[in-house]
Amino acid sequence: MAAGPHDGPGHPTARPLLAAGEVRRRIRELAAAIDEDHPHGVVLVAVLKGALPFLADLVRSMHVPVEVDFLAISAYEPDSGRVRLVKDLDTDLAGRAVVLVEDIVDTGLTLGYLLGELRRREPSTLRVCALLDKTARRILPTDLDYRGFEIDDVFVLGFGLDFAGRYRNLDHLVVGEVDVLTRDPDAYIAQLYAARPDAPHQKPTE
Repeated sequence: MAAGPHDGPGHPTARPLLAAGEVRRRIRELAAAIDEDHPHGVVLVAVLKGALPFLADLVRSMHVPVEVDFLAISAYEPDSGRVRLVKDLDTDLAGRAVVLVEDIVDTGLTLGYLLGELRRREPSTLRVCALLDKTARRILPTDLDYRGFEIDDVFVLGFGLDFAGRYRNLDHLVVGEVDVLTRDPDAYIAQLYAARPDAPHQKPTE
């Protein structure tokens, strides 16, 4: 039986969700689908910071002309439940084919806001590509044109997804627990960043 988030000798353990190889294969498939729909090129708009690792692998797997630009948004405002744009695009999207690249879509509220912002720029086409789709939490109905994986309502770390800035650079995806991370944001560091058995040993400096 797979280990749960609290298993282990006195240490919380993150549960594997998607291996690095699975993620890479699916990204290549998504890139091929975007290529097919945009033979003359496309502008990829990514949402900082979480989408960056996904975007980087996606771009490297594409074979049509690609431009990249970035948006950044605030966290939800406690009083209104709204987000706001804190970094705007440098690219004029008018008349351009655009794909919005997200790491994860859950409630759909943030995605709805971003699509509204981008539609105001009058692109010729606007599609959405997300690595992860947490449909169980959807509030605003939203269709994804390119979806990597549908996942359950779990808290995911890795491949751009973080807690307090940690774990973004993992090349695979794991499930953690928010209460564990709230008590100790470094709770899974020892497990997830342990040296591989086949990793080369460095000689100590003298």
